[in-house]
Amino acid sequence: MAALLPGGVLAIDAGNSKTDVALVGPDGRVLGTARGGGFEPYLVGGFLPAVEGLAPLVAAAAAEAGLVVGDGPLVQQVSACLANADLPIEEQRIADVIRSFGWGESVYVANDTFALLRAGVDEPRGIVVVCGAGINCSGLLPDGRTARFPAVGKISGDWGGGQQLAEEAIWSAARADDGRGPATALATELPRHYRVGSMTELIEAMHLGEIPAAQRLEAGPLLFQVAAAGDAVAAELVQRQAEEIVSMAVIAMRRLDLLDEPTPVVLGGGVLTAGHPLLLDSVITLLAEAAPKAAPSVVQVPPVVGAALLGLDHTGAPHAAHLELRAAYAT
Repeated sequence: MAALLPGGVLAIDAGNSKTDVALVGPDGRVLGTARGGGFEPYLVGGFLPAVEGLAPLVAAAAAEAGLVVGDGPLVQQVSACLANADLPIEEQRIADVIRSFGWGESVYVANDTFALLRAGVDEPRGIVVVCGAGINCSGLLPDGRTARFPAVGKISGDWGGGQQLAEEAIWSAARADDGRGPATALATELPRHYRVGSMTELIEAMHLGEIPAAQRLEAGPLLFQVAAAGDAVAAELVQRQAEEIVSMAVIAMRRLDLLDEPTPVVLGGGVLTAGHPLLLDSVITLLAEAAPKAAPSVVQVPPVVGAALLGLDHTGAPHAAHLELRAAYAT
C-alpha cells in the first residue's frame, strides 16, 4: 500500500457538532471518507487533544483509500477548515499542531466559514455569511486576500444566530408577561411549547434546570413561526437578524472592493438553510438595496467539498478535478 498520494488532498471540515474528512485524489476522485464528532479545542484541553481527536477519522479515510498513516505524508495538501479557529493566530497554532502529525507535505488551516464559501462558488471568490448557532462572515479573492470578523460573540460585536435568537425570544416574552415590554404572542406560545402553564413557570423551570439548556434553542424556530403569523415583536427580531446578515456581507464586500462588481454571496448555517421566508426575503431585499450587484444563494453543498476544493486550489489541480469532486457529492 502506498504511503503518499502525490497531488492528493486531505480535506477536513470540522464544526462544533460534527467533523467530515475526505481523502481526494489529484483528479478530484473521492477515495475515502469518515465522519465523527465536533472540533472543540476549548472544551477538550487545547489544540493538541482536539487534533488528536481527528486522527481516527484520518486513519479511517486513509484505510478506505488504501493508504497507511505513519509511513510519511499521506497527501500533498492538508486543507482543514475548522470551527473555533476564529482568529489568524488560532489558525497558525492549529496548523503547527497538524504539521506535527505528518499527514501532508503542506498544511492549510482556515475557519470553517471558508469551507462553506468555497463550496458555494465556482472559484475562490465571494462572500459567505453563516448564521447557525452563532453568526460569522468571510470573504475570499483568488489572490488570497480575505475579509473576516473575529466572531467570538458579544465582545467582538456579534448579534444573532440561533442561540441569541432563542434568548431574545424568551427575554421578549418575559417582559411582555410582566408588563415591562410590548405584548407578544411569544408570551403564550413559549409556555405552550414547553408544556408549562405560564411564563412565570417557564422561567422557574429554566432557572432550576428542569428544562435543559439545549432545549432553550427550541425557542428560535418558534420565534420564526410567531413572526410569520404577524407578531410585531417577533418580526422585529427577525428583521434585525436580516439586517445583521446584510451588514456583515456588505462590510466584507467593501473590504475586498467588491461592492461595485457582480459578487456571489453564499448564505449558510441552520438559521438560513431552514428556509424561513420572512428572513430570506428580508435578506435578499436589503442586500439588493445595499449591494445591487450581489448575487445571494443558499448553499446546498456539504462544506467538506469546500475544504477539498480549497486544497485543490492550493495544489493547482485542473478544473476537471473540481468538477469530478462536485459530482461525487451531487446527491
